[in-house]
Amino acid sequence: MKAVNVFLGGVVVLAAGWALGEDKAEVKKFKVNDLEFTQPAKWQATKPTSRMRQAQFQVVAGKEKEHAECVFFYFGPGGAGGVEANFTRWLKQFSPMPGPKDFQRGAIALGPDKVKLHVLKANGTYMDGPPFGAKIPKRDYRMYGVIIMAPRGAIFVKMTGPKAIVTQAEGDCLKMIQSAFLK
Repeated sequence: MKAVNVFLGGVVVLAAGWALGEDKAEVKKFKVNDLEFTQPAKWQATKPTSRMRQAQFQVVAGKEKEHAECVFFYFGPGGAGGVEANFTRWLKQFSPMPGPKDFQRGAIALGPDKVKLHVLKANGTYMDGPPFGAKIPKRDYRMYGVIIMAPRGAIFVKMTGPKAIVTQAEGDCLKMIQSAFLK
């Protein structure tokens, strides 16, 4: 917002967004399946790198060049298998596969319809790369994965990146998911 100087009775008043109150960032929304989500203000939407990806974000923390990536997938009703198959597939994206001390899982219900979310958090060396291509080992990485059991089919949300960045961004990711269930 541009600052404006106004002369009022011998007093100069500086009227700017930061002077009148915090400048509200534009609220950005996106849809996956039939749910509408609110994008975290600090996250940058990027063009999905494959047709399987419905939404994709870059998550930056601080001034470092490192970032995490958060991706939404939707394959239609019954697509991509169930919770156990996906959690197993996601854990196998680490080498070695995380042991019990290196991952957590749980479930919560959201909204008036009690839509179930299945959550997986895992740490280790993440094997980054396309599903059928070469993999690059990324040490000290974290995955925050959520499977939303939406009425018209599961929505898969997977955030991966350096452990510190993902851990810091998990709250924003959960708020983004919750935003679809606030009425």
